[in-house]
Amino acid sequence: MKSTLGRLESQLIAYCQMRGKRTVATGELLAPLQLTAKQERELLSRMERGGMIARVRRGLYLVPSRLPLGGAWVPDEALAINTLMRDAGATYQVCGPAAFNFYGFDDQIPNRLIAYNDRISGDRTIGNIELTLIEVSEQRLGETETVQASFGEAITYSSRTRTLFDAVYDWARFHSLPRGYRWIRNDLRTGRVDAVDLARVTVAFGNQGTIRRIGALLEEEQAPPDTLEELQSALNQSKSVIAAVPGASRRGSLNKRWGVIDNEDR
Repeated sequence: MKSTLGRLESQLIAYCQMRGKRTVATGELLAPLQLTAKQERELLSRMERGGMIARVRRGLYLVPSRLPLGGAWVPDEALAINTLMRDAGATYQVCGPAAFNFYGFDDQIPNRLIAYNDRISGDRTIGNIELTLIEVSEQRLGETETVQASFGEAITYSSRTRTLFDAVYDWARFHSLPRGYRWIRNDLRTGRVDAVDLARVTVAFGNQGTIRRIGALLEEEQAPPDTLEELQSALNQSKSVIAAVPGASRRGSLNKRWGVIDNEDR
């Protein structure tokens, strides 16, 4: 890590501070700092290696509003993902393990932020922030909660109800079943989520398997008949049978209405 700023490093930080900028792009420093393209490239590379700025993508860097003592700077999650998403013109929502932890379903703090978005797919690293980006259609985004984070940034999470739905819908990616069923039952019984609202989200964003699994759970939890009928009306005619917990033993009683085997180990 670089502990002291050289002349060019100081000029770059001062340039961004004077203009209230949090990002700097390749080519932007040539005129104000009177650099050649090679000098600019070497300066940005040197500052990134020294932990003074963070690379968002090729040609775009995050710059601290104020460099800490010692010269090393780490962007927070909100700043990192917001900068990347704004640059891509994307809409996003944090989902999966980070959302499970945020709402108190799981006390494990994930080392990677996972987000649905409508532009980018794959893994990215910004500073020491690791991101997994799942590209989905605009229709798959929605039901969010905006949370104020540090340094004036806000970060967008899937709502509590959407997060519970995702635990069933995206179980393979998040490894969230059968835990997700316990979370849903607990939130229904404590009034933190509403069966009607969960059914609405399920119809809006679910596939056939998710609708059947959540329908069976809500019937077990004695949801209102109209709510169950709303879910059932969204199903196609099928005689197939699925397990409540995919990949587990299929031993258990069959809910004929939903075609779901109750193989959850309670």
